[in-house]
Amino acid sequence: MRILSGIQPSGKLHLGNYFGMMRPALELAQQGEAFYFIADYHALTSVTDAAQLRENALDVALDFLACGLDPKRTVFYRQSDLPQVTELAWILACVTPMPMLENAVSYKDKIAQGLKPNVGLFTYPVLQAADILIVQGARVPVGRDQKQHIEITRDIAGTFNRLFGETFVLPEAVIRPDTAVLPGTDGRKMSKSYGNTIEIFGEEKATRKKIMSIVTDSQPVEAPKTNLDQNIPLQLLRALDPALAREQEMKLAAGGYGYGALKTVLADALLAHFAPMRARRAELQRNLDYVQQVLREGAERARVVADQTMRRVREVVGLR
Repeated sequence: MRILSGIQPSGKLHLGNYFGMMRPALELAQQGEAFYFIADYHALTSVTDAAQLRENALDVALDFLACGLDPKRTVFYRQSDLPQVTELAWILACVTPMPMLENAVSYKDKIAQGLKPNVGLFTYPVLQAADILIVQGARVPVGRDQKQHIEITRDIAGTFNRLFGETFVLPEAVIRPDTAVLPGTDGRKMSKSYGNTIEIFGEEKATRKKIMSIVTDSQPVEAPKTNLDQNIPLQLLRALDPALAREQEMKLAAGGYGYGALKTVLADALLAHFAPMRARRAELQRNLDYVQQVLREGAERARVVADQTMRRVREVVGLR
């Protein structure tokens, strides 16, 4: 079973990235052959500073390795180190109906946010399909909000197979039942584009400040708290430490316990959870040659598979 997933280097990775994609992907890597990549082509839809993009890509590599990615078990690479991806994306675009892309939820959401659309943003699902299909990914761990993109990939691959013969494996989305879309500090989905994230490796002072700024209701300290399913700090704590979250929920429901105390507990739990990974990241930061070597070797391994796929694709569409 080949597993494929990627993450954009469009900013510092946050709790939503970690619990929605990174942790499930790292756990799933133990069950098969995993290909995980840094989606720097995708980041070009929003990042226009070359130095920033390179720094972001390196940060993603450091974060993944610090969080437990094993480069011996996992093929880890930069998307841009596989030029076959963009070649395949063009070929797939030629069999992709425009209404499918116009109806993509993520595209419509970004337009609703007031983002100026570009062709890259519009065709994002096609490039994502190429990412998956170039290595014949069978299982794709994603957050619930990304499920539609996998469905689009299946539709594109199915159309291609019907037109040119069986070429691509149809991928399946892997969504853990306990994985929820985490809210950000303002209650909306945690997202870099909303500016409401809590970074997994942020400085302690800044992290505590962000957590203390999380939006909550105005129930007084002495009152028994209600509507706790909507409480943002509690939702984040459930992802970090379910047992501790249940304990905090009981205190809130009993009354005499305020949201400030809950936020302090959340900050302490978050910093403790990531402390070993933070130490590992600092060690990797001092050995960037090793990090770059991991990415180079991962790209070499991925290109072997990508070349096999493209030889088949070129043959069936008539380019050879």
